[in-house]
Amino acid sequence: MFRTPAALFRVLAIAEACSWTLLLAGLLIRALGGPALAVTIGGGIHGFVFLSYGATAILVALNNRWGIGPAVVAVGSAIVPYATVPAEIWLRRSGRLAGAWRLEESDDPRDRRGIDRLLRWFLRHAVLLVALLVVAVVALYVVLLIVGPPGR
Repeated sequence: MFRTPAALFRVLAIAEACSWTLLLAGLLIRALGGPALAVTIGGGIHGFVFLSYGATAILVALNNRWGIGPAVVAVGSAIVPYATVPAEIWLRRSGRLAGAWRLEESDDPRDRRGIDRLLRWFLRHAVLLVALLVVAVVALYVVLLIVGPPGR
């Protein structure tokens, strides 16, 4: 399903935008006198997708060798409602989402760096990579739930 970094990034960028809708709808329901549970549900889903998108943006930034600027824009776009979609469009149009997963070493000298070797190893063991990313996202999500919502 996610045979390219672009496919994975696009799905998560759209999911992040959709999760904003759930959060904002929950806030509106609560503001109109509805149950606070609407914010809890919408916010919970949004929080998990937000973290998943951030992890995906970092993974794709490493794979596609983005500079710090595009990586910060990609991750930071999740903070602004619906900004992940225009960020994805910009990254795609600028060629930053082009290419495949880097599974093999190339002639590029950067492929000899430790981070690139580690990335290739994890990409070749995709089930392990996905499992570790899920565990990391869930662990961070649980820590953030314990800390409490923003503004508390």
